[in-house]
Amino acid sequence: MRTKICLSVPVALAIGATCGAVVLVCAIVASAVPAAHGAVSGLPAAAATTSPKVVVKPTREGVVADAQRRTESRFNRKGQQNKAQVTKTAAAKEAKPERMTPRTLTKFTPSGDLRLNIGICGRVGPDGTTPGPTRCQPYEPDQPQEPTPTTAVVPRPRPEDVTWEQVLTASKAVAFPGLGVKVQPSGRTLVNLATIVYTDRGQVTMATVELLGFPVVVEATPVSYTWSFGDGKTLTTTTPGRPHPAKDITHKYLKRAAVSVRLTTNYAARFNVAGTGWQYVDGTVPITGPGTPLQVREAVPVLVEPSN
Repeated sequence: MRTKICLSVPVALAIGATCGAVVLVCAIVASAVPAAHGAVSGLPAAAATTSPKVVVKPTREGVVADAQRRTESRFNRKGQQNKAQVTKTAAAKEAKPERMTPRTLTKFTPSGDLRLNIGICGRVGPDGTTPGPTRCQPYEPDQPQEPTPTTAVVPRPRPEDVTWEQVLTASKAVAFPGLGVKVQPSGRTLVNLATIVYTDRGQVTMATVELLGFPVVVEATPVSYTWSFGDGKTLTTTTPGRPHPAKDITHKYLKRAAVSVRLTTNYAARFNVAGTGWQYVDGTVPITGPGTPLQVREAVPVLVEPSN
């Protein structure tokens, strides 16, 4: 913005004339020229030193005061400021953001005794305790509890816990004897001769054994007998046989041989545990006794003269 300034100047100063006429000189200066106007109007000299110099030029109409230098200087400074601001903004855009370097977090490890309860807890007493809240007491880690040994409770046996397998194992040798065979003629027999076999122990046997702390009575009764004659032939009877002259059980050998005669006794069994009653066993218990050796000979007829 420019301001018009008018001055009264003697004409002789402008054109070199000697007349004493006075003309009005006007100049258009910027709005920032009030300081120059003040210098002409009698303002303090200090303010006038900072004002631009007014140049008076003669014209056909009079003179013109020129204050363009001041205006150009102000515009130049403003342009320089704008240029500096633009340069700074461009430099800020070109600058790359600084990359943040991740930091390694370290675990805080307290050294020594952390006294976090200063002013809350009292002094440590002779017994090692500290008056105050619970956290004032010295820290003592919990001791691991030892497992309490437990004793397994074994139930007491009952009479019904006794099984037949246990009874047979315990009483087999005493209640179920293996019977031997008696042969007639003893030790030797002939081919095609009726050889008598029998056993003399075919009776009921009883025995008492103890199982699980209970007395067990076992009874074995022979119900059948299986005879094995050693030549591949067998015979099953319900009686144990009898000796000569009875011929309840006999066998004829057809050829010479050395054989062993055996007897398998089939027992019916029952048992009674602690007087709770008899328990009968299904089936029979076969027990084979020892073998009896026998020589089978062949008889040859021979004619001889009678003695005198």
